[in-house]
Parts: sequence; C-alpha cells; structure tokens
Amino acid sequence: MATLSMVSVPIATSSLPLSARGRSSSVSFPSPKKGGIGHGGLRIECIRIGGVEIPNHKRVEYSLQYIHGIGRSRSRQILLDLNFDNKVTKDLSEEEVITLRKEVTKYMIEGDLKRFNRVAIERLKEIRCYRGIRHKLGLPVRGQRTKNNCRTLKGRRASVAKKKSAASQEE
Repeated sequence: MATLSMVSVPIATSSLPLSARGRSSSVSFPSPKKGGIGHGGLRIECIRIGGVEIPNHKRVEYSLQYIHGIGRSRSRQILLDLNFDNKVTKDLSEEEVITLRKEVTKYMIEGDLKRFNRVAIERLKEIRCYRGIRHKLGLPVRGQRTKNNCRTLKGRRASVAKKKSAASQEE
C-alpha cells in the first residue's frame, strides 16, 4: 500500500472571504510518495496542440475540433492520414502526440487563419467592392434579405415614432 505525504499549496488571500483571511494561507492535498504531477494520484496534464489545450476526456476526433480551423471532416482526415484509432486523448502515447502535432502544423490554423481572413476582408473593403461595402456597413454579405431578419449584424431595432390616426387628431 502506498503511503501519502501532505503537500502544502499557498493561496492568494484576496480571493478568500474576510472571515477566512486570518486563518492559514495554505491548503494541503495528499500527494503520492513518488514525485508525480497532480493531487492524490490524479494526473493533471493537458495536451497542447497548435497552441490550444485540447481536452483529455474526449476522443481525439472531437478534441481536435477545439482548434480553430479544424472541423469534423479535417479531424477525421488527420486520423486517417496517421492511421490512428479514435481513442480517448489521455490514452495517446508521447510518440502519437508528437506525430499528431506535426500533422496539424501542415494546416492553416488558429492565428494564421484568423489573420488570413482579416486581411482578405480588409482587402475587400479597400477596393470598395460590393462585399467590402457590405462588410463596412455591417450588413449581410452573401445575398440574404434584410427586410425582416439579420438582427445580429444590424443591431437592436431603433424605435420609430408612429403617426397618430386621423380620428385622434380631430379631438
């Protein structure tokens, strides 16, 4: 049976309520005798791929979708290219994580993709084409009608004063 020792972790006192601030400023968690990461045998470790921490408790196909620019079809394609099983992310070995990182770097993701899209929209605005003007005015770009919907782009409705009826004006 493994023996546990206590690890003391300091806490910022400003986050505690006033009644608890005068007490001890550290919390103790049982930790395994060997210098493992985590509390009481729990392993706290996230895999970082493409600058994003992907969840450990989900399957790789769905974990990869947390990266901006990788959707369902691309994550499936990555798994097929690497001949990986769709297992839970925390069960991946170090070699599998390294090969997964290398495969993901082949695609335009996160900051590069956002920058590419922003530059493309700025170019449309600069050359003053129809799509650029619609972007600049904050209206739908892809031909949607604007009479009834598109409240997300146009913002909240501005109230317009209604005209009084002829019967109420005569009185």
